[in-house]
Amino acid sequence: MNARMIAAAALVTAFATPAAAQSGASADCFAQQTGVQDACQKAVDLFNFVAPQLGTSLSGGNAVSGTASTLGGLGHFSVGLRANVVDGRLPDMASADVGFSGPQASDFAVEKQVLGLPTVDAAVGIFGGVPLGITRVGGVDLLVNAAYLPEYDGDGLAITTPDGALKLGFGARVGLLQESPIVPGVAVTYLRRDLPTVSVLGQFEGTTGNDELSLRDLSVKTDAWRVVASKSFFVFGLAAGAGQDRYETSTTLGATVRSGGLACNVAAPCQTTPVSLEQSLTRTNYFGSLSLNLLMLKIVGEVGQVSGGEVNTYNTFDGNRADDSLLYGSVAFRFGF
Repeated sequence: MNARMIAAAALVTAFATPAAAQSGASADCFAQQTGVQDACQKAVDLFNFVAPQLGTSLSGGNAVSGTASTLGGLGHFSVGLRANVVDGRLPDMASADVGFSGPQASDFAVEKQVLGLPTVDAAVGIFGGVPLGITRVGGVDLLVNAAYLPEYDGDGLAITTPDGALKLGFGARVGLLQESPIVPGVAVTYLRRDLPTVSVLGQFEGTTGNDELSLRDLSVKTDAWRVVASKSFFVFGLAAGAGQDRYETSTTLGATVRSGGLACNVAAPCQTTPVSLEQSLTRTNYFGSLSLNLLMLKIVGEVGQVSGGEVNTYNTFDGNRADDSLLYGSVAFRFGF
């Protein structure tokens, strides 16, 4: 997912406040001016619909593509480039009118959209484990990952990265079984993957003036644990696993509306007060992969599915729910020694 796509997904949070515990309008939106209450509620629902997809595109499946076997201790490492893609669904924001006299339930049209994000992953051997028959147990690897998001300014959209465009994440893998000719590799992993903190300013042309949406210090954080098993068969390898993901989002947001005619115009714009937002969603993750082993290079294809959690919305999305299960896949190239 490039910077503009991430920003487009992020901008739907511009009025977002914590969703109500039931399928109704958010009480926090009623605290805003009447002219922005409907835009507020629609942005709440758009955020709740898009955020799980963004989290899935970041977290993916196996923490170390194609294998569950620890590296063997000090002096061993692997580095990989991975591209995660999600079978996503993006709402058509132009398919529903925004009202200026309170929340009005709408049904958004939804289009299929592949959402992707490249990451770099590395694993470093720390401890080779304790011998146990024809295998080893208790091996430990340090896991490191990097996500990069460049700044952008153009087409009414400005993206800045106040803390830098690169974000590092960390984790660990503990081997329950080291792979041998007759024993599969089995491991438990924990990994945190985050996007760089961004600030976003968007300007949209309206009939009576330009509207502005702003997000300050927007962060998307994921943490995931996995139980994974893998086995190599000459030049091919298989891996499968399951675990749990948690997605966390926080930001401070604001908006100015000038395109609401008599309700909100250039002379008397409607403005939200700054709103601090925090959201968390937990999902179950299952995945499997097939790899091609070429000496020190491993080429991996992976598919998986996430499900679980409950997200209710006041507006609807053409029969789709924010908490529907999502399919994802990835292609990775990993070099190891």
